[in-house]
Amino acid sequence: MIVAGASLVVLSGCSVNTALWGADGARVIDTTEQLIDAASSGEQDTLACEGSAADFGDSQAWEELSAGEPEEFNGETSVDRPLLDAAWRINLEGTANGRVSGDISPTDVFYREVDDSLCVADIIWQTIDLGEDN
Repeated sequence: MIVAGASLVVLSGCSVNTALWGADGARVIDTTEQLIDAASSGEQDTLACEGSAADFGDSQAWEELSAGEPEEFNGETSVDRPLLDAAWRINLEGTANGRVSGDISPTDVFYREVDDSLCVADIIWQTIDLGEDN
């Protein structure tokens, strides 16, 4: 039954991301994958919103990351970024290969919708804690 459902999604031309997250959520995931590719090669500025102070950090920090789960953003209820002018938030997932406790990694990206596209409004960076005794 599950295989038939997955086949139906593929046959209908609908991506798995669209089936799970809707068209808008899939667009956030696709944009995030583009951002990760661009940031890994140092070309992320083209995705920044005009006037954004988002810190894209070191390009190596973006390697081996992937888009997580998108959600609509509400700046009025956000603890992390109160009153940020953004429409979407997505977490970043990845491995800690080659990273050590104390390294800094991007964990969340906030997007603003501008002219039917998404631009980066802000990024949350966190210190990696692998639970090692130093």
